[in-house]
Amino acid sequence: MNVLVCCGNGSGTSLMMKRSTEKAFKSLNIPITKIHHCAISEGKSTAKNFDVVFTPLNFVEMFADAKNKGVTVVGVKNVMSAKEIAQRVQEETDLESRFKK
Repeated sequence: MNVLVCCGNGSGTSLMMKRSTEKAFKSLNIPITKIHHCAISEGKSTAKNFDVVFTPLNFVEMFADAKNKGVTVVGVKNVMSAKEIAQRVQEETDLESRFKK
């Protein structure tokens, strides 16, 4: 699975969310082929090349084009919480059934 993690500036917050996402996916036994973290500006233009995008809740609407092209977009309240990310994956997506080992 190809994962994109985006935040406002693309440095600290997205790196923390990247690590939380890796932990969450490991706990769910969902393989990650590629994971990239970046700023919203880059993410909006490249999101269509990924299976799933994780971003803070206030940026979710910025990925409407990617969502319309079949990309799963997940908003996260606490970017440092692997538990929240895992819970959102389980409750809001079909990623477990699509990509589980």
